[in-house]
Amino acid sequence: MAPQEAYKPPPASSESMKAVRFHGQRDLRFENIPVPKVGKGQVKLRPSWVGICGSDLHEYLGGPNLCPTTPHPITGEKVPLTFGHEFSGIIEEVGEGVTDYKPGDRAVVQPIIYDGTCGACQEGLINCCYSNGFVGLSGWGGGLSEHVVVPTSTLYHLPDNVPLEVGALVEPLAVGWHAVKISPFKQGDAVLILGGGPIGISVIQALKVKGAEKIIVSEVSRRRQEFAKKFGAHYVLDPTKEDIVQRCRDLCEKQGVHVVYDCAGVQAGLDQAVHAVRARGTIVNIAIWEKACTIVPNDLVFKERKYMGVATYQKGDFQEVINAISSGSMKPHEMITRKIKLDEVEEKGFKTLINDKDNQVKILVEVGGER
Repeated sequence: MAPQEAYKPPPASSESMKAVRFHGQRDLRFENIPVPKVGKGQVKLRPSWVGICGSDLHEYLGGPNLCPTTPHPITGEKVPLTFGHEFSGIIEEVGEGVTDYKPGDRAVVQPIIYDGTCGACQEGLINCCYSNGFVGLSGWGGGLSEHVVVPTSTLYHLPDNVPLEVGALVEPLAVGWHAVKISPFKQGDAVLILGGGPIGISVIQALKVKGAEKIIVSEVSRRRQEFAKKFGAHYVLDPTKEDIVQRCRDLCEKQGVHVVYDCAGVQAGLDQAVHAVRARGTIVNIAIWEKACTIVPNDLVFKERKYMGVATYQKGDFQEVINAISSGSMKPHEMITRKIKLDEVEEKGFKTLINDKDNQVKILVEVGGER
């Protein structure tokens, strides 16, 4: 695995650009910063559309957590940092040695930053890199800016039949795709998804592509219940009104589901998941937990259940998602519930997700728009 550590941010130019920068808890600033220059093996990209992620929101409300407060081991950067790791854009300029991309190409950015030298990277597990980070959270700029310079190892071509705004959905869709791909799910299995937010809906879409015939979703919000049904859930349950464990057993030969995908990260959901999965079933954790949870090992041991974690995506997952969208087997456009401008990110983006989360799946920020 070629090391990304060879990438060093180039000197900034004397020109300035607008960017949304995270300075600390509830401190998001729309400000002028220098335009980065493109270097060897790099491209300069103008972001088109950028999604606001739950990770961004968690950083805003309670961070810095993911964003480094001391120099990151690969990027050397720390807060303040430009936000935005779910984005598409158009290549503006290519650096020395770049042959796979040219100005005018449409692309999406796989934002994982990895060193390429640790044991995980040597096995191809860049998402498990021991020093990893993310464009838009750990340095190297971010999508919420008028220009960004990234190494070509982060880029994927976007086919002409996939709009740039849909390209901004590839990153969250790849999270769901990867979770299903490395889980033990097989066609014919029954599954339970905890949470009907953006990642839960991404998991639904991946499962539909892979032939799932019994998708059960547990979600409190009425609006998100509707979204789950729209994207293909066969059964949508309200955990405040229904016994999730009993309903899963009733729907699944009195045994429970084969696989649970936890996209919520709350203790009550995990407690239900452990007992809603059948003997030798698997609980797949996708959620990022805000605080420690409790697992009773005996609940796993006596039914030979398994609990596994998944992290973002690997090489290849982005391309598979792009192919699924281009072929029409995945149609994620209706995930977009709101579009805003770059100077509206805090007021109409973050504050909307705080105050009206249930009515939103994905808020997109227009930087360069469609071209």
